[in-house]
Amino acid sequence: MGNIQLGVTIMLINMTIVFAVLFGLCIMIRVIHAVDPTNKKKEVAPAKAAPAPAPAAAPVAAPKADNSAVIAVIAAAVAAYEGDDVKIVTVRPVESTTWKNAGRAVGIANKV
Repeated sequence: MGNIQLGVTIMLINMTIVFAVLFGLCIMIRVIHAVDPTNKKKEVAPAKAAPAPAPAAAPVAAPKADNSAVIAVIAAAVAAYEGDDVKIVTVRPVESTTWKNAGRAVGIANKV
């Protein structure tokens, strides 16, 4: 019975020290935020009348990204894995959510 009491006492002392240090760090962070000389105070601007909503414009298509570096890396990885007799003819993006859904399913299965 003495060993259990000693273990509980040590546990309580250790937990008290940990939470005291965390509380001290919290106070230090708040003090630093309060006296931070680099903190720029936000000026409160007077309230202005809301402008009339602009007419809806046609959606602008996002410019296509240059994925040539990614394609080169993938092609090199496939060629290294398969050997010298592989010839990559074209790389096209797949407009499918199958891979996204499969990744989500694996992620969910690994968390359970």
